[in-house]
Amino acid sequence: MWKFSETKHVWRACIYFAGLFHKQEEFMNPFFQQIYDIVAQIPYGRVVSYGQIAWMLGRPRAAREVGRAMRCCPDGLPWQRVVMQDGTIAGGMYAEMRRALLETEGVAFLPDGRVDMQTCRWSGC
Repeated sequence: MWKFSETKHVWRACIYFAGLFHKQEEFMNPFFQQIYDIVAQIPYGRVVSYGQIAWMLGRPRAAREVGRAMRCCPDGLPWQRVVMQDGTIAGGMYAEMRRALLETEGVAFLPDGRVDMQTCRWSGC
């Protein structure tokens, strides 16, 4: 079974060619754009949690909505820098790729495979 995150580019192309939308921003809600603005600011070698982004935006109970936004984030954002609160890397089949990208940025990992949040957490805007 295919997941939305795996088919997002196909879905975007279908919508574009059907003439329903001409660019991605037209089907993005304002909260998603605020999330993407924060993600774009995360520095190299730092990570932030879904809940931390929600808290920065004044919606501390919206971590799952942040996760939904990240599943369809625009290309070019440092999506690998958003992890779960305990440092676990989400992403299903892309988890290993995310870990590899974070390792190249010098992000520290604990022996159990989670990101060392004490060392690498970004404090925010």
